[in-house]
Amino acid sequence: MKILVVSDIESNYIWDFFDKSNFKDIECVISCGDLKASYLSFLVTMLAVPVFYVHGNHDKQYLHTPPEGCDCIDEKVIQFRGLRIAGLGGSIEYKGGPFQYSEEKMYKRTKKLIRTARKPIDIFVSHSPTYELGDNPSSQCHVGFKSFYQIYNTLKPKIHLYGHNHFTYSSHAKRIIEYNNIQLINGYNYYILEI
Repeated sequence: MKILVVSDIESNYIWDFFDKSNFKDIECVISCGDLKASYLSFLVTMLAVPVFYVHGNHDKQYLHTPPEGCDCIDEKVIQFRGLRIAGLGGSIEYKGGPFQYSEEKMYKRTKKLIRTARKPIDIFVSHSPTYELGDNPSSQCHVGFKSFYQIYNTLKPKIHLYGHNHFTYSSHAKRIIEYNNIQLINGYNYYILEI
């Protein structure tokens, strides 16, 4: 199975120079947030596959105009072709907003998601990375969440897809990190995940 992962910046390669043949094997799209609603609606229309998303910290416009034809998986667990996928959007709180959370609030959301899931998941989707795993501690608004370790320890995902930490923000940003048999993938711009 191939999954198109997108986050944070609309890809010119996909949006401006779209060629469906480049994505013919894609079975779904997963957005890790901070993308225009029209971009996600474009993807669901042109690829004719499900698009699942969580909110980024800049997705306030989704409250009034959500991406048409797409499915929000924020605080949900879904099944897709044998995969259990769970999502938690938002970033660490730094100046307020509907999708910014203190560590304490994200801990409560994490606990709720664990109760909802009840058993292991295959893919965890978030906007923010995990604390000290793919985050940027030198920037207050790009620090990851410590509470995501509870997801790792309890729900045992094989893959964690996230965004928020742009490759342009840090020369140390990595696309893929391995942690305790979990593959953490930064979906910045776009990435094709093959399972």
